Amino acid sequence: MEGALYGGLPRQAAEELSLQPQRSEEAKAFVSAFLKRSMPKMKDEAIQDVLSRKAVILEHHAKKRKKQKRKKTKSFTAKQRREMRLFEIEPEQQRYAIFLPLHELWKQYIRDLCYGLKPDAQPQMVQAKLLKADLHGAIVTVTKSKCPSYVGIKGIILQEFKHIFKIITKEDKLKVVPKLNNVFSLEIDGFVSYIYGSKFQLRASERSAKKFKLKGTIDL
Repeated sequence: MEGALYGGLPRQAAEELSLQPQRSEEAKAFVSAFLKRSMPKMKDEAIQDVLSRKAVILEHHAKKRKKQKRKKTKSFTAKQRREMRLFEIEPEQQRYAIFLPLHELWKQYIRDLCYGLKPDAQPQMVQAKLLKADLHGAIVTVTKSKCPSYVGIKGIILQEFKHIFKIITKEDKLKVVPKLNNVFSLEIDGFVSYIYGSKFQLRASERSAKKFKLKGTIDL
């Protein structure tokens, strides 16, 4: 047993590992010294007893890893965003023609979303998709409103907030239209969808998880 425990490595293995072969006495001394350092609380007799039974359990205390606290990214407050004018469109950029390419991109996005918008597509499916879709770039018309001055406003949606749409008209006028008490119509490839603003007061990012009722009438 001692020969197996303290036996030297074969010469070929020692050369491959770049090790200097040791005699059995040297190996035995090395193992004893190593075990004394590893198990300082055990006496020599106990260590030899452990070796005679070929069972060695070295003491090892694993260090507890400290959990790193995730740093929360600080975002701008609503007041800071207003002060920095992050969502304001410069007057020289308020031109209908500039945003026509955005409208073309939006139409392609809706066609892909509605599986090609084929003539035999179910209107209920198209309506459900449009209610959850991103409307930036869509052309909408105010068809009904409790405020008559809003009726007839038509243009491309540039920005959508929780309570308002910002729309650029063909006359290059930027209109801020509230969702509350307004009904908007949206047409694409022959399909007309109606958006009841009073039931649509959500941010664009929140609508994807919202369930809308497609049946019945909705008052302003």
